[in-house]
Amino acid sequence: MASNIMRPAFAYTVVYVKDVAKSVEFYSRAFGHNVRRLDDSHRWGELESGQTTIAFTPLHQHETDDLTGKVQGTHSDRERAPIEVCFCYPDVHAAFKRAVENGAVAVSEPEDKEWGQKVGYVRDIDGIVVRIGSHVK
Repeated sequence: MASNIMRPAFAYTVVYVKDVAKSVEFYSRAFGHNVRRLDDSHRWGELESGQTTIAFTPLHQHETDDLTGKVQGTHSDRERAPIEVCFCYPDVHAAFKRAVENGAVAVSEPEDKEWGQKVGYVRDIDGIVVRIGSHVK
């Protein structure tokens, strides 16, 4: 059995965006998250999302581009980033409506899926796919 020292806690998902301040404000309005922090430089922002944190940082910055490579973006609305952000809500239809009313682009209206989840999809202001769903039954 692994000791507690070796048990990691999932701490952050970092989303690379065009404008950190706009994305933080958009996610707060569209999906109902509280803003934990937005630094004065607007190069880092965080939202409270339960036990983990959703963080935003610019698409390109020399600190990470030089170390780990440049972020690759999509080139059309028929492509998507290799990440999907998922949020669960008790009322999926209301959450979907709120997101679209606050600037998300509707991709697929909520519907019941064969795996026991109601799911709808939107795109955020950077084109990232966001799944709005219920918990799996």
